[in-house]
Parts: sequence; structure tokens; C-alpha cells
Amino acid sequence: MEQSFFEKVYDVTRQIPAGRVTTYGVIARYLGSSGSARMVGWALNGSKNSGDIPAHRVVNRNGLLTGKQHFGQRDLMKQLLESEGVMVEDDKIVRFDEVLWLPREHLKD
Repeated sequence: MEQSFFEKVYDVTRQIPAGRVTTYGVIARYLGSSGSARMVGWALNGSKNSGDIPAHRVVNRNGLLTGKQHFGQRDLMKQLLESEGVMVEDDKIVRFDEVLWLPREHLKD
């Protein structure tokens, strides 16, 4: 049975290492659906009660914490990232290029 798009998003997101981040668009492109960055966001928003999907490691293409309002507490997304060693200033990842994780470089299709 083929996985749904949301399940594929969850599988990729689970593999983002602590201390690294990726973007909604990077995940969408990796899954062969380059125009679906918002759908990735919807999938992750729906996963917030799961506990095993590190949605806090997914940010927008500029490194902004655009999904932070979906974490309940105002600064929870930032706190989770900082607890993993990712620096955040003004809701933006510091040295974004250095912590950006690209699934195509780390995962086998």
C-alpha cells in the first residue's frame, strides 16, 4: 500500500537530525512535489500531537520560524531548537546555511 503525502512528510521529518533544520520546500521537492511547501506545513501542523515528529526542525526558505504559532507556547519552537544547539535570533535561524539539512544528500530514495 502506498503512503500518503502526509506520511511521506512525516517519514522525512523524523530523519532530520537534532541540531539541524530543513525547509517546507526542501521536503516538498525531495518528495517530487515542488509546489507543495504549504501542504508540507499543513501535514506538520497536523502532526503536533504525535510526539515523534520533530516539526520544530522545519522552517521557511529564509530560516524563519513561520510555524511557531502552532506549538502552543509562544517560544516553544525556538526553545526546542536552541536545546538542540540551533541558534535563533528574532525568530530566524542563525547561520542557516550551516545547519540546513538536505534529505537528497542524506537519504536514499
